[in-house]
Amino acid sequence: MFIQSRPFDHPDAVKLNDQVQLEYAARYGDEGDLTPLDPTMFDPPRGLYLLAYDEQGAPLATGGWRSQDANPEGYSDGDAEIKRMFVVPEGRGRGLARRILAALEADALAAGRTRMVLETGDQQPEAIALYTSSGYEVCAKFGYYREYDSSICMAKPLVRQD
Repeated sequence: MFIQSRPFDHPDAVKLNDQVQLEYAARYGDEGDLTPLDPTMFDPPRGLYLLAYDEQGAPLATGGWRSQDANPEGYSDGDAEIKRMFVVPEGRGRGLARRILAALEADALAAGRTRMVLETGDQQPEAIALYTSSGYEVCAKFGYYREYDSSICMAKPLVRQD
């Protein structure tokens, strides 16, 4: 398994994004995540998008971060927002999400971001467990889904480990 930086509109990223949208629709009974995303939001140094591949080159997992600063949607200066964390069913249980999450946190910290934030939902217990075990805590709601009862927002300070 190897992790590569890819553009958000790379064909493999689009393929996994389509799969995660189907999963969101199945869990929440709607058309998926409607958060507006532009591929350039993930361009370094203000973001990063990663894909994990198996030994044959098949994409198994994805995740990215994008810079956020104080705005009316509830973000704070220095935020790095996690987006599109997803592992295909056949790739689950291998620690891929944890490895991608750690790489995203390290990159955001190196880019000068001070807090990692994310929005998940109450129908995603696996995601909640991953983030909680990785040091994230529930925080004030922000972002596109901040008015939804099913939305759960979490944050973790980014601190240099010297």
